[in-house]
Amino acid sequence: MRTFDPEIETEDRLAGYAEPLPPGQLGKLTKIYHDLLDAIGEDSNRQGLVKTPARAARAMEFITQGYRQCVEEIVNDAIFDSDASEIILVKDIELYSMCEHHLLPFIGRAHVAYIPNGKVIGLSKVARIVDVFARRLQIQENLTTQIAQSLMNCLEPTGVAVVVEAKHLCMMMRGVEKQNSVMKTSCLLGAFKEDARTRSEFLSLLKE
Repeated sequence: MRTFDPEIETEDRLAGYAEPLPPGQLGKLTKIYHDLLDAIGEDSNRQGLVKTPARAARAMEFITQGYRQCVEEIVNDAIFDSDASEIILVKDIELYSMCEHHLLPFIGRAHVAYIPNGKVIGLSKVARIVDVFARRLQIQENLTTQIAQSLMNCLEPTGVAVVVEAKHLCMMMRGVEKQNSVMKTSCLLGAFKEDARTRSEFLSLLKE
């Protein structure tokens, strides 16, 4: 059963929380976090941790809400006729996701470009498409491809280019513990892949 905690609910509203888990799933997730605290040797009943399982469950519910969203619903009717035919680039879209190998965050930004083919998409929808795929368990390589392919499918532009750069806490907090490493991935489709001049123009825009 889903329980109501005014303090937690207020935090969620301020964070823009949406798309709840199906009934019963949140309680199951809360119990998992309770067992996790016990398993690492903590006292899940001490004052500072009493509400932690519920809070952690709600946090995980929020940061994985991409599983309960689809691009079609996000885009809705925000595709418009346009005569524009040059590169449209949205730079520095902040993103966070969760490494599917260690369940640790990676944080960075996406740069998304497309060349219209009679249609353009609402500016905020580009960022929302990024979030749909980022708010799932991911590897950066797949995230980059999914963003690009999704925009290609819904808009049918002449080309799409996506670059994602991120820092991975699974590399910073454990393992090799390298604090300054940044991973960059790209996916080029259509004209960006096939035409060297178009690709060069896109790379130049990224540097500006």
